[in-house]
Amino acid sequence: MNSGLNRGPSRFRLNSLRSRLMLLVALAMMPLALMTVLAGVRERAHTIQASEEHLRRLTALAAANEAQSIQGARQILVDLASVPDLLGDTARCTALLSDVLDRNEGFVNFGLIQLNGDVTCSAVPLLHPVNLGDRSHFRRAVDERRFIAGDYVFGRVIKKHTINLTYPVIDRAGKVLAVVFAAMDLEALDTFIKDVDLPPGSILTTVDARGGIISRRPEPETWFGKPVPQAMLEAMRAPAASAGAVTLHGTDGVERLHSFARVGTPTLTDYTVTIGIPTEGILRAARHDQIMSLLGLGATILLALLAAWLVGDVLIVRRVHKLMGTAERLAAGDLEARSRIDYGNEEIGSLAQALDRMAAALQKKEAARSLAERELRSADQRKDEFLAMLAHELRNPLAPISTGANLLRLLHSENAQIHQTCSIIVRQVQHMTGLVDDLLDVSRVTRGLVSISAQPLDLKRVIEDAIEQIRPLVTARRHRLLVELPDPPRALAPAMGDHKRLVQVVANLLGNAGKYTPEGGSIRLRLEVEGDAGQGSWLLSVSDNGIGMDAGLVGRVFDLFTQAERTPDRSQGGLGLGLALVKSLVELHGGSVQAASPGPGQGSTFTVRLPRQVHGLPAPLAQADAAAAADTVAAAAAVSGAPLRILLCDDHVDAVHTLQLFLRSAGHEVDIAYTAGDALELARLTRPAVCLLDIGLPDFDGNELARRLRQLPQAAGSTLIAMTGYGRQQDRATALAAGFDHYLVKPVDTVRLAEILATVVRADTPVDDNM
Repeated sequence: MNSGLNRGPSRFRLNSLRSRLMLLVALAMMPLALMTVLAGVRERAHTIQASEEHLRRLTALAAANEAQSIQGARQILVDLASVPDLLGDTARCTALLSDVLDRNEGFVNFGLIQLNGDVTCSAVPLLHPVNLGDRSHFRRAVDERRFIAGDYVFGRVIKKHTINLTYPVIDRAGKVLAVVFAAMDLEALDTFIKDVDLPPGSILTTVDARGGIISRRPEPETWFGKPVPQAMLEAMRAPAASAGAVTLHGTDGVERLHSFARVGTPTLTDYTVTIGIPTEGILRAARHDQIMSLLGLGATILLALLAAWLVGDVLIVRRVHKLMGTAERLAAGDLEARSRIDYGNEEIGSLAQALDRMAAALQKKEAARSLAERELRSADQRKDEFLAMLAHELRNPLAPISTGANLLRLLHSENAQIHQTCSIIVRQVQHMTGLVDDLLDVSRVTRGLVSISAQPLDLKRVIEDAIEQIRPLVTARRHRLLVELPDPPRALAPAMGDHKRLVQVVANLLGNAGKYTPEGGSIRLRLEVEGDAGQGSWLLSVSDNGIGMDAGLVGRVFDLFTQAERTPDRSQGGLGLGLALVKSLVELHGGSVQAASPGPGQGSTFTVRLPRQVHGLPAPLAQADAAAAADTVAAAAAVSGAPLRILLCDDHVDAVHTLQLFLRSAGHEVDIAYTAGDALELARLTRPAVCLLDIGLPDFDGNELARRLRQLPQAAGSTLIAMTGYGRQQDRATALAAGFDHYLVKPVDTVRLAEILATVVRADTPVDDNM
């Protein structure tokens, strides 16, 4: 018995009860696991959000510090622009600017630029004339008439990294007279943001309007004047740059979270400060917390699963194994098996109690079934014995009829009328014998176990024999029977099949039409070829103008025990087996049968299709009765010149006498006994060459008689032939085991009997040495 439970404590299978218990525990832990994961995700998002807020504050602080230094420089230039000496004597102007430079750290020069770009006054002595007319900060100060913070430049006079801050000198009439400028040292500008506390690995960068770096931490000297990466410049110029943070990869390959802030107002500078913090540093703490939470969750789940495994093994699996063992013993047939589990007020105890109750009920039912089976076998045996006896009693009257007919046909072969009459009797006896065989084995028919002996035959001959069987019914009910056969009339209709079974098919269809057609009605039988000559079929149809069928009956007319509604004028309606047998027999021949009817009162048509025998018949089948008679005469003639001593034993007087007449007509000496004891005495006296013995004798049966005859010296070498009404295979095997040489079922086939006797004659005839 297959089981989904484990047989060993170390095995784990997903379809085991213990594993399912563990699965339930795991499912129960799923909400906790989900909450842990969600908490980790939220913690990560919160960490990133807090880092972004902190980054924005740092960036804003750095931008404010730089804006403060730029605003201080602007105020100095505004004050200088209002001093009258600035536009006066050059010496006085130079002295003024030198004094201002000395007073203000972080600046490397102050100067005055005329409208043509010439620097006419400078705190730092000029070694040669300098013109700044090409500088954008100078042109913008003149054009825009306001303070301008210029882009990064490398000072032409002081030879340092600077930014130039310019302010226009305007008279009372509003006319720009000159531009005063201040050159701020970038290293000094960097000191304003040194107070900003940056996380390790962070970068603080100040960029001018063109994207040039004017301040950077760390390593400012290396980066002065260099352009920032394109990705950073695009993120800096994006509309949402000041509102959020952006993740960028730096030139060192490190991923950083960047925030951007403008230095001062748009009227002060066009500078932008950005701070980038490594994302790894931001997420490290959150990741550590997540890992610790997941480790704790994993440990909790593992402990819960281990507890489920151990508790499930003790409380569930072991007890279920007991139930399985009990079920397997019950399946193996041990109905006394019980679970031996205490019935507690819980599910497994209830299941054990139910299993034990089921076992007890099965034990009772098995005892009852065994008793019923014994009774059924006994009844089946009695049924078999009854059917065998019925067959014996039905065949016994047929034996003298068949033998007498063959005897008359043999003695009066020259009289055509007697010959024809005897042939009819013989054929009808043979057909009735076949019907007895079928009726005694209904189960063979219903289960499709009827076998056929396919031989080349003439369908016209089949039709003639079927008409001969059904003629009494047609005559009694005054039906008009119209038969249409293919031309020419003497041509054969070759087919492969069992002659007797096909006669039964046609006779059943004609009989069905006769039963359900009123007196004086018409029945038409038609045989024709369907299709071409090479691949065609025989189409045999039986039509009548009888009561017809409705659509429901047409669909089930070939089912067992199906009949139309009985009326008083259809007293021969039968048992409803005929058409079912027709369908089975036709299909065994590789054909098909169909039923059709326009409706009640409009008649019916049954159509049978059978394969054609393309190559014709191997020998003419016409004159079959004459050939059969010739076989009988020839067989009798074959033994008439060498008479045998035959012992005939049968308790049926008519059968004994008719068979005695047949054998004596062939020249044999026949001794008759009606009991087995008399047969033994005759065998001692006559030394028979052949013993024809019935099985059902009054004193002891023919099988015992055969065994005793084999023990007699006078009959030990005799040919023993059983002739009986018992036709079962087991009866045949029993007789051959008792010592019989041949087994013939009544009514005895006289041709077969003559062949057996001819064999005995040939065996007993001495060989002529002169031949």
